[in-house]
Amino acid sequence: MSDLLENPRAGRVKAVAALAKKDVRAETGLFLLEGPQAVREAIEYRPELLRELYVTPTAAARHGLDDAPVDTWFVTEQVLDAMADTVTPQGVVAVCQQFPTSVKDVFPDARAEARVDADASEALPGLVAILEEVRDPGNAGTIIRAADSAGADAVVLTGRSVDPYNPKVVRSTTGSLFHVPVSVGVTLADAVERARGLGYTILAADVSGDDLPDVRADGMLDGPTVWVFGNEARGLTAEDLALVDRAVKVPIYGRAESMNLATAASVCLYESAFAQRTRPSTATD
Repeated sequence: MSDLLENPRAGRVKAVAALAKKDVRAETGLFLLEGPQAVREAIEYRPELLRELYVTPTAAARHGLDDAPVDTWFVTEQVLDAMADTVTPQGVVAVCQQFPTSVKDVFPDARAEARVDADASEALPGLVAILEEVRDPGNAGTIIRAADSAGADAVVLTGRSVDPYNPKVVRSTTGSLFHVPVSVGVTLADAVERARGLGYTILAADVSGDDLPDVRADGMLDGPTVWVFGNEARGLTAEDLALVDRAVKVPIYGRAESMNLATAASVCLYESAFAQRTRPSTATD
């Protein structure tokens, strides 16, 4: 534990604050982690990624961070405010190493035959979310969190989507960024081609599609499934939709004009999770 860091204009403080900028994150390979919950998740699941921890003495005692497995600095509230992207970092800020997963690991060609032919009794079918041109950080982070909650295998953000290490995305995942593999930079066409080669059914959430309950009743959610979610304002293009097996919409039974993207994605992912866990067994005596 270091001496108390008190100067909000110190070079170290400015370097941490600069991680709110995408170009700085790209250059350094680092990102900003804010709040005790996110830091606890990093410590429990990916401690090797932590580079530096900055915490007020009060927050260190309150959240049990006195002996965190990382270089730790005590700081004043003023210093923490200068570092943080949010106005309420709750006394804790950390610097972490980025850790994107390769799309080849999400959809590995070498295991295609094994994936398709795997005994249904050995493992539940796969579930992956692809985000195409999803620009809102809150939506992207919430979808990552929903995918984690639904037991998804991975989330893929195409190169046209928001940076998953954007501070607002990281906060919105509430630690799920450390639980579920996240791949970045791939094109939608490449990701879909890889998934189809592994036997996944490719579904797109789109207002032009068939009602979700009908798609589930047809059995299309029972097996390995990839969900594609598009831009908040424009949705998916005709070219995007031509890549998938079926377009699906979440029906609105009330008077709402539309549904938030993250909410619709959560419903779709959980419908798949429910279907995969309740499908009839194919095992024989």
